[in-house]
Amino acid sequence: MQIASGEISGANLFDGYRPLPGTWDELFEASGVARADVAHALERLGSTSCDEHVRRHALAERALLHQGVTFSVYSDVRGAEKIFPFCLVPRIVAAHDWQRLERGLVQRVRALELFLTDVYGEQRVLAEGIIPRSLVLGAKGYLPQLAGVRAPGRVRIHVSGIDLVRDPAGIFRVLEDNLRVPSGVSYVVENRLVSKRVIPRSFERARVQRVDHYPARLAETLRAVAPAGEASPVCVVLTPGPYNSAYFEHSFLARQMGLELVQAPDLFVDGDEVFVRTTRGPRRVHVIYRRIDEAFLDPEVFRPDSMLGVRGLMRAWAAGKVTLANAPGNGVADDKAIYPFVPDLVRFYLSEEPLLEQVPTYVCARDDDRKYVLEHLHELVVKAVDEAGGYGMLMGPQSTAAERDEFAKRVAAEPRRYIAQPRIELSTCPTWDPATQRMVPRRVDLRPYILSGPDGPWVLPGGLTRVALVDGSYVVNSSQGGGSKDTWVQSPALESESAPEIGGNS
Repeated sequence: MQIASGEISGANLFDGYRPLPGTWDELFEASGVARADVAHALERLGSTSCDEHVRRHALAERALLHQGVTFSVYSDVRGAEKIFPFCLVPRIVAAHDWQRLERGLVQRVRALELFLTDVYGEQRVLAEGIIPRSLVLGAKGYLPQLAGVRAPGRVRIHVSGIDLVRDPAGIFRVLEDNLRVPSGVSYVVENRLVSKRVIPRSFERARVQRVDHYPARLAETLRAVAPAGEASPVCVVLTPGPYNSAYFEHSFLARQMGLELVQAPDLFVDGDEVFVRTTRGPRRVHVIYRRIDEAFLDPEVFRPDSMLGVRGLMRAWAAGKVTLANAPGNGVADDKAIYPFVPDLVRFYLSEEPLLEQVPTYVCARDDDRKYVLEHLHELVVKAVDEAGGYGMLMGPQSTAAERDEFAKRVAAEPRRYIAQPRIELSTCPTWDPATQRMVPRRVDLRPYILSGPDGPWVLPGGLTRVALVDGSYVVNSSQGGGSKDTWVQSPALESESAPEIGGNS
């Protein structure tokens, strides 16, 4: 392996590393030489010995454990809190790639915001036939009881997480939109903290854009969308409680923002205003960053058996007395059957061409699409439009005949509930394999986070890189055994500097 100071012998971190054939590797060319736009950032990391990396990796895991960076998997019969598996080798995004992504993400969120305002308002997009009326009004996430209700602050998508994949040509493509209660940003901030502590010299050399200011920006966004006339709004974070799989994130963000973390019994509605119980008596609440699914948000409107919500909360929101972030009803915009039409929404609302590519998608509610899907199940990835986390999905190329037969019956019985896509060969990134004690290519995706207030969207320069830790797997979700990496977005100034050569050959 060669770096600026000359040849390093011995078992160094990337010695012998080769990308997976037919994929785009985030750090290395097919030949095993580091990509030119990330080679500078990899220089010091690449000179690390494997033994030293094992030591550092153990330190990173210990730090995450001590910081309580955990999640829960509901289906695990042990019911144990787990450390979110973390790979210390980062995913590095060149500044010019990020700048293109940032523009595309801002455009997409703006169009989706206008779509939601329109769908719960005039419904011009339906009247003009841009998107089939039946797909929108038949979506599980569409809430007809909210028609005509304007969100306080005139923003519905305060926090979004847009899942991206990179195809074999190196093109970023949107895989799906998360506009309801997107999670995972706490791992972005915590992963960065661990990287800075454990590999400080590599981090400094890479000149990475910061992510630690996200909680402050989120708090600023929440205050900015408070009901009109509130000079000093009171904001809280509403959590289902410590048994929720993302409770670590709820408590982390509340603590970092300096906001009170509350549960349903802490709140009550009086005269269309929301109050939090305190030792000094009730205190008016103006903004609620809710981390509860809307089905449980208000037993007066949604599930009457909900013990997690606040009775009357939707009345207060509809009256403009409290802001809910994110707004209820956003699920219609991230329904997977709506996804294929987002480029049309960009053109309709913004009069612009979409800047981000998508994955070709078959909507099973269409007769021709359904016929094709049923005939090509062995080639396609079939997804339930209202599921997440890797559930309700058929990986056609890896499925058995029995599994395909079962999904064919499901699609035929409820075609509106399914879409299908060709399997995209996800990009890979070098990932430490404890079993073989070496770097191996593993598939990754990327979830950037976007905050939206009255002044428009802001994109965090980084995001959650999730990695499929199992050899051959395409499923990156933590609930399905995936892990994460720190995402290093390089400073634009770095690209003007010359980059040394660093390769995977010893």
